[in-house]
Amino acid sequence: MQKATIQLEALVCPSCVQKIENAVKSLNGVEKESVKVLFNSGKAKFDFDDEKLSVEDVEQAITALGYEVIKSQVKAK
Repeated sequence: MQKATIQLEALVCPSCVQKIENAVKSLNGVEKESVKVLFNSGKAKFDFDDEKLSVEDVEQAITALGYEVIKSQVKAK
């Protein structure tokens, strides 16, 4: 398992948080209970199985919703 933090372009409303959380949780390989999107800091944090998906897969799911990814950071859990 890996821990990831993705810095997003500024989120403009609380419903943005919910949309991103739902999209990340729907991905196979993401530990659903770990997903947190922080409105004030614009960060998405989650744990994932790097044998099932990559952080780039998660970034693509977020950008498909129309949000911009600024940078990602991955650490071993």
